[in-house]
Amino acid sequence: VGVCKQEMLQKKNAVLVDGVILNGPIMDSKAGEKFVEEACKIIMEEIIQKADDVTEKVCEWRAPEALKQILDLEMKDTGESNQKLLQLCRDVIQYSVKTSHPRFFNQLYAGTDYYSLVARFITEALNPSVYTYEVSPVFLLVEEAVIKKMIECIGWEEGDGIFNPGGSVSNMYAMNLARYKFCPDIKEKGLSGLPRLVLFTSEECHYSMKKAASFLGIGTENVCFIKTDERGKMIPEELEIQVQRARKEGSAPFLVCATAGTTVLGAFDPLDKIADICEKYGLWLHVDASWGGSALISRKHCRLLHGIHRQVQFPLTFSVYNFFRADSVAWNPHKMLLAGIQCCALLVKDNSGLLKKCYSAKAAYLFQQDKFYDVSYDTGDKSIQCSRRPDAFKFWLMWKALGTSGLEERLNRALALARYLVEEIKKREGFQLLLEPEYANVCFWYIPPSLRKMEDGPEFWQKLHQVAPIIKERMMKKGSMMLGYQPHQGKVNFFRQVVISPQVSREDMDFLLDEIELLAKDL
Repeated sequence: VGVCKQEMLQKKNAVLVDGVILNGPIMDSKAGEKFVEEACKIIMEEIIQKADDVTEKVCEWRAPEALKQILDLEMKDTGESNQKLLQLCRDVIQYSVKTSHPRFFNQLYAGTDYYSLVARFITEALNPSVYTYEVSPVFLLVEEAVIKKMIECIGWEEGDGIFNPGGSVSNMYAMNLARYKFCPDIKEKGLSGLPRLVLFTSEECHYSMKKAASFLGIGTENVCFIKTDERGKMIPEELEIQVQRARKEGSAPFLVCATAGTTVLGAFDPLDKIADICEKYGLWLHVDASWGGSALISRKHCRLLHGIHRQVQFPLTFSVYNFFRADSVAWNPHKMLLAGIQCCALLVKDNSGLLKKCYSAKAAYLFQQDKFYDVSYDTGDKSIQCSRRPDAFKFWLMWKALGTSGLEERLNRALALARYLVEEIKKREGFQLLLEPEYANVCFWYIPPSLRKMEDGPEFWQKLHQVAPIIKERMMKKGSMMLGYQPHQGKVNFFRQVVISPQVSREDMDFLLDEIELLAKDL
């Protein structure tokens, strides 16, 4: 290093400030380009080309302490060689879960969309932040176009929206927006002097509602969880009873959050009846459709979101559009539509600038009003974030590639595969459905041979509770597939299988059932 420094100082016009030579760049661009090229080759060979290969493992399980040793996680004073770094890249890929594998059924996302993937490569390379038109012209226009199209799918005549880092954040946005609509002074004066605010959601709602209430200072005790029926749907009559009770107690109801596609059972709340109650009592209706919102793309399955105000003919994608009665909707295209994590939109029926009024801080160094272009395109002030990723772009490029009909076909096929699996479960001894699914969530128990003749009682359910965790451990250590399980609402551990990826086939459904039987044959 000292020799190089001396050589630099001997050059004509060398400038030294605080002991730092300022002439020329210090990064070797050629070496960097070579590293990127070699790393991209590894990504292509080890991830993309193996994405749909069922002979590959879904995961290469290692315990945490063993994995720490393999990965050499310590950061040192001196840098590593490119060859060492490339090997680390290979190790990271090898020991990571292959979520694009056709037999990854563990979460509410899976598979690979190649157009979305390319879009992510582009945005990672460009490293933009979506807040002002001057620094992100293309991606702001893309987000505007995507939000407009999603609003059309919902069926609103107009609206607003923004992409957020997760459905949990979208739900928090909606909760805060509903509160701001109810009492606009809260933005400047805070919580003091407010009545006790109460919101309502189903006992099957996403846990983000509870977190949002805590984060926003509403308080988890002021979240009223409404009873659900045997299918996991909110009971509207129970909702109205609780709204009336809250009013009699002197509380101030302001929000109802319905769910379109619950996390475990895949249930859709009866939105039309809930909307009637919200209109009757003047409550903001938010629909958490993070999981189920993609059904709006399908003419066959959009009936699941049956919060219809009226029907009207439009010469657009579909012949009939439903006017959705919600005030706001959270919808995550990174789930069923494979847009890539994260891709999550909050859509708002209000088009009067409510989002901006609620969240703007008018930072003078970003949102100058005397710019040389139309500053209405500087949409970043309606976000709680400053830096924000261009998540709409990956959805846009995928939508451009497949068209609405291609997205519709993808969703219809996923639900058809779920239906196939349900029918196969009914045929097989030892498999028992919890309930008939209405979406892609197929929930079932596997009862091993040793338990099949036991009496139905506490001992049977206690033993059955232990079955799913053991099967899960075995499948992960084998690497054959990944399938989620959980206890739920008093029911012992059961499997939740979710079909999403277009790489999944009928053969994969058969394999799933065969593999469970194989892994549990000695239980």
